[in-house]
Amino acid sequence: MEYLVFAIIAYLLGSIPSALIVGKIGYNKDVREHGSGNLGATNTFRVLGMKAGIIVTLADILKGTTATLIPLFFDADVYRLIIGLFAVAGHTYPVFARFKGGKAVATSGGIILGINPLLFVLMVSTFLISLYISKYVSLSSIITGIVTVILSFIFKNTGLIIVTSILTVFVIYRHRENLKRIKNKTEPKITWM
Repeated sequence: MEYLVFAIIAYLLGSIPSALIVGKIGYNKDVREHGSGNLGATNTFRVLGMKAGIIVTLADILKGTTATLIPLFFDADVYRLIIGLFAVAGHTYPVFARFKGGKAVATSGGIILGINPLLFVLMVSTFLISLYISKYVSLSSIITGIVTVILSFIFKNTGLIIVTSILTVFVIYRHRENLKRIKNKTEPKITWM
């Protein structure tokens, strides 16, 4: 029963459409009607700019982190990594935005922050280095996922290995069209780094 309650809470948290809220309240724009049409941080950066992109990134990370921390406040006997996965499901398929959400990168990172802050720092570092070299957000997200799985093996944490593997496969799946565009050299590169 505890799993069901916290899974629902995590899903609803994940379903909060940060990009949609920031776009409509701060800029009177629906990001779904611009750029890639995606309700994620990358499209927010592209459509609304740096400030909005940072706000959405932090909000999306916080959704994953909050989902993993809430059970602690209730001393609940649940595996918090599993609860975090429901926040990712909510972010990707949000009930509050017609089940069309983001690509799960920031919220996945938020789960790791709530469980292992050191691994989160290593993830962010990997992402930024990859982004600096490649200029592709999508490719950097995938590389970060793969490196995170490898680091989970180094940490010798079975739960992290399983969950980061699931998340990485999901992130690759969600970026399959981006990979095709990279191959065809039509994927947009960032220009601010």
